[in-house]
Amino acid sequence: MYFETWAAAWAMEGHGAYVWWAYLVTMLALVAMVLAPLRRLRRHVQWISGDIKRRGATEPVRADGAAAGENA
Repeated sequence: MYFETWAAAWAMEGHGAYVWWAYLVTMLALVAMVLAPLRRLRRHVQWISGDIKRRGATEPVRADGAAAGENA
């Protein structure tokens, strides 16, 4: 093992505070990069389901927003 004790690994010859803060900031950034799109996806799904409920639509909705049976 590179360090003799856990305390030495934590201190890293005086550089431990910088190293562990860098790890923490990196991990927070990675977690935010995963959670932000998931939250945005959930909001979009809720918005779409709410829109479908508000319309009372039983028919599929086309990409242009009209019901499938309507003529453009």
